[in-house]
Amino acid sequence: MTSTSPASLRLWPAAIAGVVAVGAGLAGGELLAVTVDPNASPYVAVGSAVVDHSPAAVREFAINTFGTSDKVALFTGMTFLIVILAAACGVVQRRWPPAGTVIIGLFGVVGALAALGRPDAVWTFAIPSVGTALIAIVVLKVLLGMLPGAVSPAGTSPQDRDTISDDGAGMSSGPAVGRRFVLTAGGVAALAVVVGVMGRRILADTARTVADRTKLVLPKPRSAAPPVPPATDIGVPGATPFVTSNADFYRIDTALQVPNLTTADWSLRIHGMVDNEIRIGWDELLAMPMTERLVTLTCVSNEVGGDLIGNARWLGVPMSTLLERAGIRPQADMLLSTSSDGWTCGTPVSAVTDGRDALLVVGMNGEPLPLEHGYPVRQVIPGLYGYVSATKWVVDWELTQFSKARAYWTSRGWSALGPIKLASRIDRPDSRSEHPRGDVVIAGTAWAQHTGVRAVDVRIDDGPWQPADLAEQYSTDTWRQWRFTWAASPGEHTVACRAIDADGRTQVEDYASPVPDGATGLDTRTYAIT
Repeated sequence: MTSTSPASLRLWPAAIAGVVAVGAGLAGGELLAVTVDPNASPYVAVGSAVVDHSPAAVREFAINTFGTSDKVALFTGMTFLIVILAAACGVVQRRWPPAGTVIIGLFGVVGALAALGRPDAVWTFAIPSVGTALIAIVVLKVLLGMLPGAVSPAGTSPQDRDTISDDGAGMSSGPAVGRRFVLTAGGVAALAVVVGVMGRRILADTARTVADRTKLVLPKPRSAAPPVPPATDIGVPGATPFVTSNADFYRIDTALQVPNLTTADWSLRIHGMVDNEIRIGWDELLAMPMTERLVTLTCVSNEVGGDLIGNARWLGVPMSTLLERAGIRPQADMLLSTSSDGWTCGTPVSAVTDGRDALLVVGMNGEPLPLEHGYPVRQVIPGLYGYVSATKWVVDWELTQFSKARAYWTSRGWSALGPIKLASRIDRPDSRSEHPRGDVVIAGTAWAQHTGVRAVDVRIDDGPWQPADLAEQYSTDTWRQWRFTWAASPGEHTVACRAIDADGRTQVEDYASPVPDGATGLDTRTYAIT
């Protein structure tokens, strides 16, 4: 029988003590954040700081790997790392006191600094992180003081004869762990779970915003979107719908916690290089003439053949109307918009004032904006990737210059202007699927936003490009469906597609990653024909 050294038997309870102590501290921090501000939560503050300070390559890797689940992946990774570090703090404190408590204190400082770095932070934002560290330190000292060999305040080793054997079989090869430690640690852990879950639910409670959204009645548009003709649907089972539902619309943003913003809270400040600084409130915005348009949005992180794209019916006020009221000075070439969570976006002024349907949006597909898509107000600007146009929860516009200001993603190396690139995608059948010889119907989508798609070609293996059949084009600001009927012969075949825009430009075939201004290359699928 292999025996375990007494030293190792003393360390695993210390590791457990560290995890329980840090867990209790974080739970207490969540509850303290309830009294301060949701953004003061140590967990959210540190997570947001990680997102804000991650290199562009790391952020792009997260989006490409996890897609719209990137936030879940971040929190899962953070939790795993916290457990490892907490266990290490317990072990270090057991062997080299007070090193473990010092490390916990340093993490508390990091959390406090992260919270103080959030938008609109005040000094009280540091309280939850400080409280987290203090609670963790106290709990850790109490739990470690219950372990065999710990020195009591009187200087003697506590004797806890009501013990549990380390090997679980009544044969202790080292100091036993007392039931008092087990029961206390278990009790603290259970309480921490209850307190933490309660605090997180309160912090993430969107009931007030949901109620606000539920009672909202959208105005009728003065300029309604033209009806969608049946011919815009290519008529292939399994093809991408022309209009993307709210539930299926992609979500990519940096908000780890959806802003709990109501219409009563919302206003838009317009300032900077303008003749008149103004502030627009919700009632004033809703009283303005509304425009309804279908517009396709695309994320710059969308890989070739990716699904970070969607087409929806948007209702809002033309952004140019508001800028005209403020009076843009001739030198201003950038509209720097800011979200309520502090995210910034730099948009060319020309893209807002050149006559395209750039909207300050309040509705999506016939209903108020979903919370995660920017409720109550966001931007939609045709022809530009979202990182330079589609600010959610927008509360601030500053007219400035590209030479004087940089936004969130442009400061991380992405291009400043962000026009959407001509692209196409095969949507069905799925790659690597098998089909009998004969006619195989391939369907997909293509987009050349604010220009329009003129044609789509399909290539089988290394053969010639062949024209696909196109659905009716709804507008130059929406994607276009296509289909191709292929007389498939047995064997494994690779199918590629390319789009040609209304100006005769052909989609770039050479592959390039999304950084810094959008991906290029051809979407391909491989099929086995039997």
